[in-house]
Amino acid sequence: MKERLVVIPTYNEIENIEAIIRKVFSLPEPFDVLIVDDGSPDGTARIVRDLQEEYTGGNTSSRLHLLERRGKLGLGTAYIDGFKWALSRGYQYLFEMDADFSHNPEDLIKLYHACADEGPNRADVAVGSRYIRGVNVVNWPMGRVLMSYFAGVYVRFVTGMSIMDPTAGFVCYRHTVLEVIMHNPIKFVGYAFQIEMKFTCWKYGFRIKEVPIIFTDRTKGVSKMSTKIFKEAVFGVLQMKISSFFRHYIPRKQPAETMTEPVDAV
Repeated sequence: MKERLVVIPTYNEIENIEAIIRKVFSLPEPFDVLIVDDGSPDGTARIVRDLQEEYTGGNTSSRLHLLERRGKLGLGTAYIDGFKWALSRGYQYLFEMDADFSHNPEDLIKLYHACADEGPNRADVAVGSRYIRGVNVVNWPMGRVLMSYFAGVYVRFVTGMSIMDPTAGFVCYRHTVLEVIMHNPIKFVGYAFQIEMKFTCWKYGFRIKEVPIIFTDRTKGVSKMSTKIFKEAVFGVLQMKISSFFRHYIPRKQPAETMTEPVDAV
């Protein structure tokens, strides 16, 4: 049974893509990788295809996959296409992760165990959280740290969720979660997508845990953050909350729960 798939959207990540793939494959627990590339003009997809050829015939021959799209269609749609691809192939745990090493691939194991280990504290969604233990961000300018932190405050105030890092892009979902929420369209394509996914999971009553991580800003390549993306997140939260009043959610039997205490999975 196919178990773990890491979905990594890319656009002009030629400086990082080979290293991030090799790092994921070097982990002591196995993860498959799906690169969703939006027609990167720098040749990111070509590097992935070369790596697929390198691994042909070995134990990793079926672990590296590439989904190529025509043009820059947005982060949210990249993940949605990746999730649909993975669900159609029977993967049980699906991960969101950036290509630029701002998310430490070794933390994939912590996120996985937060969702996979049996017991009353098992999560449906595990969020790699920058803010569950203070502020764990490296190499960001203070202005961006404050913008990110207070964006979380704003989201919690508007939505009622208690998630400390609602804009986080390092997440593990159980397949049962995505099979439910993917029946409804996710509207946002930028970083507001991350908020909408967590809000939808919360409204459906899925159990969300925040796992402490250290976020390190990229050292290679160019950040995709922009004023347009930030505005979408600010105004999109209000739109999302208002729309939720007219949408019928059928929650799971247990009440929605968010772990506000840090969870150290092993």
